[in-house]
Amino acid sequence: MPTSITITSEFSGSVVAKGATDDLSAQLLRHAGFKQIDDWHGRRHRLPTTTPLADQVAIATHAAEMLRAARYDVTLPSSLDTAQMNPPVHALGPYAAGAELLRITDRIRAAEDGASLQRAVDHLLHPEHGALERVREALEAAGEQVNDLDDEAYALADRFGFASEFVSSAQSELVDSEAELRRIGTASESYSAARTVRDHRGAALATSPAANQAKVSSASSSQTAPLTTTSHPPRASAPRR
Repeated sequence: MPTSITITSEFSGSVVAKGATDDLSAQLLRHAGFKQIDDWHGRRHRLPTTTPLADQVAIATHAAEMLRAARYDVTLPSSLDTAQMNPPVHALGPYAAGAELLRITDRIRAAEDGASLQRAVDHLLHPEHGALERVREALEAAGEQVNDLDDEAYALADRFGFASEFVSSAQSELVDSEAELRRIGTASESYSAARTVRDHRGAALATSPAANQAKVSSASSSQTAPLTTTSHPPRASAPRR
């Protein structure tokens, strides 16, 4: 029976491969770019959290291809499979940042619960490494560079500065949204569970149709039954004197 290996993205953003317990599968993962870890948890392979998303996808896909060629059973999510991603990695040519954001958008749309949605959105909102922070820095740097190159182009530099401030405002608007994102869907599930309990309780307390019919029949019989006169025993005649 072939060894089953699973490659997934963890909450931290790192990509982890589990199940490669033999030397060949471990060697293939290391060749693809994974770092092997052996501790009391056992053997596993991981990509650093600082690995760019595009590199994570490329490495995970390459590792899966090599392992499958060696007859291993590999589970790889679509978010880490270049063959299933839309658009392909090379679709935007030199606009690598735009392609990266499209992949993040795909992960957001593919989220199946609040936790996975939060992990995908974190690539946008992380205060130090998120896409919004990188865009804010780039706009700010562009404005500063305009000033450095041409003192007379202060109006254009200001426009880049204003755009940077707009992105900063967007970041402020979404601060502390992580916990709310993780709770997405849990409230409706609780409501559905409570409603199910109420429905079952109501069904248990409800009178059955047969019992209702019996009550109706009983009431009808009591209303239509003829009235009867209570008879008393005849009095004995008094003796004559």
